[in-house]
Formats: sequence, structure tokens, C-alpha cells
Amino acid sequence: MTILQPITPEGCGCDRRDTLKTLLSVDDALALIHAGTTAITGSEMLATGLALGRILADPVAALQMTPPFDNAAMDGYAVATSSLSGPGPWHLPVTGRVPAGQAATPLSGSQASRIFTGAPIPAGADAVVMQEDVNRTGSTIRIDHRPKPGLNIRRAGTELATGAVVLQKGARIGARQIAICAAAGAGQLRVRRRLRVALLVTGDEIRQAGADRSAAQIWDVNTPMLRAALTRPDIELIAVETGLDSRDGLFLQIAELTEIADLLITTGGISVGEEDHVKPALTAMGAEIIFSGVAIKPGKPISFGQGRGAKWLGLPGNPLSAFITWHLFGEALIKRMTGEIGHGVARRHVVISQDILRKPGRCEFRPAYFTGFDPHGREVVGIEPETHSSRVAGLSMASGLIYLPADAEILPAGALVEFQPFCPN
Repeated sequence: MTILQPITPEGCGCDRRDTLKTLLSVDDALALIHAGTTAITGSEMLATGLALGRILADPVAALQMTPPFDNAAMDGYAVATSSLSGPGPWHLPVTGRVPAGQAATPLSGSQASRIFTGAPIPAGADAVVMQEDVNRTGSTIRIDHRPKPGLNIRRAGTELATGAVVLQKGARIGARQIAICAAAGAGQLRVRRRLRVALLVTGDEIRQAGADRSAAQIWDVNTPMLRAALTRPDIELIAVETGLDSRDGLFLQIAELTEIADLLITTGGISVGEEDHVKPALTAMGAEIIFSGVAIKPGKPISFGQGRGAKWLGLPGNPLSAFITWHLFGEALIKRMTGEIGHGVARRHVVISQDILRKPGRCEFRPAYFTGFDPHGREVVGIEPETHSSRVAGLSMASGLIYLPADAEILPAGALVEFQPFCPN
């Protein structure tokens, strides 16, 4: 994955060596989230068709074998190959007709039954000759080529055996998973209850998008962006609030939200300035700050903790930083709390379309978009000339993030980098 960010201006201090020593790596931060988080308890039963996007609380096993009986793989004629004596062609009377969903009359001797896709194979038959390979005159068919036993027959139990586990506990239910559950005969699924999440966006300077604002105010990007990210079947978004810009006011809001939520997500207020009140408010209520600060660009202030039974994820206030850290850390936290199994979206290598020059020190993530393929068939991605943590204009065309290791300073166009697609949720 690869990324780029503008070189940090003099005086920021973000990449000072003494500062970097106190920051966690991305992998270490993710390991702490994993170690400090367990899946929520509680479940409910849902009709299989209504379980889209939920997380299984129990494994799903096949109620019976699939297919439940030998059946025709296509329209044609069921025959007994043992009755075809001597060299062909063979002429057989058609004595039965077997539509799908109806029982079949047994086949006797040198006879044939008209049969349709999915219909049960008549007793005595061991092959289905497709209708295109048969010449029919009245109630008699002519077969010119000897069929092999088992031709065009789907045998009972060849897809699923009775009791076979088709989905494990912790699987996320999508359309494909619903298909296999239905094939296994599962009309209902036990899923984990929805994760209760509260969103608290801080910043006295923000106003709702489109609303009147003063010259010193900006429109709120984080609230609609994160509300959208949290609108999903496995999450119950129980509160979306704008933080009060005072330590006492914020203390009361956080105390109330951590009482009712499994997870509190905040944006902004987690740096070390005089107006950054989130961490002091959490500390005052006895919360544990598990980590605060990761060696990443953008999003260095990202924080994680817990208090009063709720987990806390503190995202930076700048919108691009908030989005990237949510994608990297928030998705991992949700996955852990809902008990979802699997490794998520895998990184893969892509080729960058332009040179990258950066200041080493922290690993860097940058939105990237596909531009095509190189002569070797490898995916090529483009990136913005500069990335600023407050700018989200380039996100709409981005397909994922490219990654730059902390020590990378120059990468020429054509270099391979790691790419992580955005999660589908």
C-alpha cells in the first residue's frame, strides 16, 4: 500500500524523534484493540432473509442432505442404461412424465420417462438423456448414442450432508451466506444483537452543512460522514451529538453516553491543547486510556480506552484523519466487538502512477484511485499531489488506501506499494 502526504511544516513537531518514541506502531495499536476487546453478549432470532449484514451467534448446520434426492440436471428423458442392449440406435416408448416437484412413477425395462430439470429420478432409471440428443416421434424416442450411467443426474447429498456445518459462528451474513443457509434448510438464524454505538463530535467551530456560519466557523463533515459509516445492520446508532466545548459539559455528555452505549466514538479534542477536553473528561470519570497516539499520517492522535462498561475510540477532528483512522481502527474494533470472524479486506500490491517524495518518520496512508493497468497487467493507482488531513475532496473517487512504511522517503513512479480497499460497509 502507498501514500503520500505533504511534508510537515517546520515547528509542527509531529515527526520529532522524541515524539516518535512515545507513539505506537499501527500494528501494536491494533493488537491492543484486539487484546482489550471481547465480543458483546446477547442474541436474537431472525428470519434468514432478514439477517442481511448481521453476525451469526450460532453455527448453521444442514437440516438434511442437499440435494435431498437424485434429480435431473436438465430437461430430457430418464432411461435405464442396462436396458439398451446391442448396438444403437435404440427406440424406447415414453411411458411417464415427471415435472419438478412431483413424485416419479418407477421405470420398467426398456422404457423412458419425460423428465424436467430438478425432478426426481424414477426408480429403475440411471441416466438422463438431454432432449437435444433425442429424436421423438409420437410416444417413442430414438437414442443414437449410448448414455453412461449417472449422465445428467445430480445425486442426493453431493452438495451437503445432513448435519454439515455450512457457516461458523461469527460469520457476517451477506447474500451468498443467505443462499447457503436457505440451501441447508435454515429458515431462521440466531444472530448477535446489534452493537449500541454513540457518536459525539466535538468542536465549537462546526455548523451543520448548509447552515449559516460566521467567518470563523466551518461546516460539519464528521457527523454525516461517520453517521453514514455507522449506518449498517449490525449497529444500533443510539445517539449522535455535538460535544459541548467545555470540560464540565463534555464530562456530563460522556458520562451519560458511556452508560447506555457499548462503544462511544468521539472526534476531535484528543490532542494536548487547552481546548482539548475529551481525554481529561474521560480521565475524570475514571476511564482507562489504553493508548493515545499512533505513528501514522494522518491521524496521529487516534486514541482508545474504556470506561463504565463502554469502549471508547477517539478519532482526530480533521475529517480525512477521522475517515482514515476509522477505516483502519474503527472497522477493526467493530469487527472485534461484534464477534465477526475472518480477516477482512486483504491488502494487495499495486503500481503507483507518479513519484512520491515524503518525510520519513511515521507510516503514511493516503487515498488512491485506479487509473488502469500497466503493460504487465498490474493495477495502477493515482494519488492527489498533496494530502491534507482536513481535506476530503479526493475521497469520492478513491477506492482505498495506499501505504508507505515509516522509513520510505522516495518511491518512483512504477514502484509496487500495498493497497487496502475500503470496506464495503
